[in-house]
Amino acid sequence: MGSTDSKLNFRKAVIQLTTKTQPVEATDDAFWDQFWADTTTTVQDVFALVPAAEIRAVREESPSNLATLCYKAVEKLVQGAESGCPTEREKQVILNCTCILTRILPYIFEDQDWRGFFWSTVPGAGRAGTDELDDDDGARPLAESLLLAIADLLFCPDFTVHSHKRGPDSVENMQSIDSCEYIWEAGVGFAQSPPLNYIHDLNRTELLRLLLTCFSEAMYLPPSSDNSVLNPWVTFFCSTENRHALPLFTSLLNVVCAYDPVGYGIPYNHLLFSDYREQLVEQAVQILIVTLEHDGGVPHRPASPSSMEEQESTGPENLFVNYLSRIHREEDFDFVLKGLARLLTNPLTQTYLPNSTKKIQFHQELLVLFWKLCDFNKKFLFFVLKSSDVLDILVPILYYLNDARADQSRVGLMHIGVFILLLLSGERNFGVRLNKPYSIHVPMDIPVFTGTHADLLIVVFHKIITTGHQRLQPLFDCLLTIVVNVSPYLKSLSMVAANKLLHLLEAFSTSWFLFSAAQNHHLVFFLLEAFNNIIQYQFDGNCNLVYAIIRKRNVFHQLANLPSDPSSIQKALQRKRKSPDVISRTSSQETVSMEGSHPAVPAEPGTLKTSLVAIPGIDKLTEKSQVSEDGTMVSVPKTDSPHTVHPDQSAVAGTSDTESNSGRDNEDVFYTDAEMERRRLSSASSTSFWAPTPDWVLSWKCKLPLQTIMRLLQVLVPQVEKICIDKGLTDESEILKFLQHGTLVGLLPVPHPILIRKYQANAGTAMWFRTYMWGVVYLRNVDPPIWYDTDVRLFEIQRM
Repeated sequence: MGSTDSKLNFRKAVIQLTTKTQPVEATDDAFWDQFWADTTTTVQDVFALVPAAEIRAVREESPSNLATLCYKAVEKLVQGAESGCPTEREKQVILNCTCILTRILPYIFEDQDWRGFFWSTVPGAGRAGTDELDDDDGARPLAESLLLAIADLLFCPDFTVHSHKRGPDSVENMQSIDSCEYIWEAGVGFAQSPPLNYIHDLNRTELLRLLLTCFSEAMYLPPSSDNSVLNPWVTFFCSTENRHALPLFTSLLNVVCAYDPVGYGIPYNHLLFSDYREQLVEQAVQILIVTLEHDGGVPHRPASPSSMEEQESTGPENLFVNYLSRIHREEDFDFVLKGLARLLTNPLTQTYLPNSTKKIQFHQELLVLFWKLCDFNKKFLFFVLKSSDVLDILVPILYYLNDARADQSRVGLMHIGVFILLLLSGERNFGVRLNKPYSIHVPMDIPVFTGTHADLLIVVFHKIITTGHQRLQPLFDCLLTIVVNVSPYLKSLSMVAANKLLHLLEAFSTSWFLFSAAQNHHLVFFLLEAFNNIIQYQFDGNCNLVYAIIRKRNVFHQLANLPSDPSSIQKALQRKRKSPDVISRTSSQETVSMEGSHPAVPAEPGTLKTSLVAIPGIDKLTEKSQVSEDGTMVSVPKTDSPHTVHPDQSAVAGTSDTESNSGRDNEDVFYTDAEMERRRLSSASSTSFWAPTPDWVLSWKCKLPLQTIMRLLQVLVPQVEKICIDKGLTDESEILKFLQHGTLVGLLPVPHPILIRKYQANAGTAMWFRTYMWGVVYLRNVDPPIWYDTDVRLFEIQRM
């Protein structure tokens, strides 16, 4: 049958289904077979031939027909999984049913009354006369039958994996197959790399797309902070009921980490033939991040393999999380880390040799996967930080942060990048690694400098803070926390980086900025803490920073003498109205950007974006640890730290990525959108609920940690001035030479203990990750557009 004919027949069947008000019997195979038997349709065809309006019409007007269609399609997949699809026709039936279910499921999920349908057992449908007790499968909910069939089909010889059988007649028995012998790619726990077969890759991709659609029920539930609500589809699929869980987890991870978009070493060869592996890798990484969800609200810290036995008894265990947390061989870690670094760096290498390799688009999913690896597998985190390989992850992250900073549709990408750096910065080794010289020079729109990876980090953070989108304001705390965490280990900052840090202090310590929101003074505390760490622990190599502090000494004197009387506060706030820009960009000495770089640009008009829930404030995101003499960390009990000040802070804890009421004064950026919404509803005037008072200013001003810097200035400024007068010096290199050999031993206050703020998992970030991750999956699946125009509840979709 020609493909045009088969499309017509398929379309005719769809129309019949929508126009028949009488239920069609499940036994009427002639009718149901029209949907899958003779057609060779692509998934794109199915989406075109089955319009959304018609699916909804069947759902409302002839629900039993929709139920039967779902049931019959699942039944075909179950039969295919049992028979192993020996013929081409059976393979085609499986693919057609897969596409149809992918098309229909979102419309089942969006209707609350239908959501339980797949979790009910279908009475009588095609199982007439079977006694429930005799027929084990008869009692399975439809969802379970579907998930088990997909799992079986993903290891079906000659359909999705290479057959090991020799000889023309032999058919492998699907029930007795050991799928661990059919893992899709060499890597973790598997040594053989099966030959590439693009048909197998295509078939796997279709099945994984359906699996992802099954899991997407999560998109149709509103965001809830109750983390114990598990996704039933994921819970079942990742349980011991799925005998293929281990080989499938391994296949997905290995396919992602082994993928090399360079096209196996031949530049430009992706222009010659289509790369089916890329589609498979995208689906694989999306399935991985969606299945690796926490079990409930308790941060998941798996036991060591030796105590695995006791663990088995503790309720539903997500096997994917379990396997991920138990990877431990060095060579496996190396394979995963090198693979992720190669893929994350791919869009950057694009910029040197345009079009020489295929440019991948799934870096956000890769960042979530890297996050989950570090979060669930502490041995992996330590492996990453053990060598300078961590810098191969750091540089691409800084590239993405810098590139996306002006684009409101990529605020989520900015958050995940910063979260990863916050997690890494809680470990001493990360700070130590940053001292490695930075010589690769990825083309980035930042000032040219000569220095280390620490300089790169500071220069990029400065650029984000001074020229990023205003929605990034809630991340400032995180960015500066990272700087504080690494500061005790930074051996020598470049002059460019030192000036950037002082420029931030200058901007954040203006009185109007300090008085315009309840949390703004925290930023000054963070910067002072970073300066103190460097002076106390790394004075010797940091003459550039010391010189910059001396040059900008008036900033510190002004802070120490910050006026707190009511009229000064009012004057400062009036200045704010005249200059609404949070940080003046003009006073920043921007130098020439690196060659080959492009400026960061805002989103194209018409770009879709999904909203995000607010992130918790930095005090909820982190817990404080003190580094003791021997380098071990001791957690610090929570007390009122200098940073915590009592006025209503909930309003300023985070922000979301939904539209705010623009056109309002700049103060909006300090509140979450949900908070703004609540305020608008409760009363128009209540936005001005907080006002700075003299008592409030004094409450934190007296805690500013200025002693170390004031003492440094007291000792060094007269000496520097004397040299300048004696030698008639105007040349800063001479002053730097003097500072380099100077010492403050015995002159500074006793070093304070190093305080590290380590990331800690909490319900707020778990919820943030869920909305972010599903938002990425929604926006990245456009061909076919699986969820487009369905009633998604987890986030809002906006056009820029």
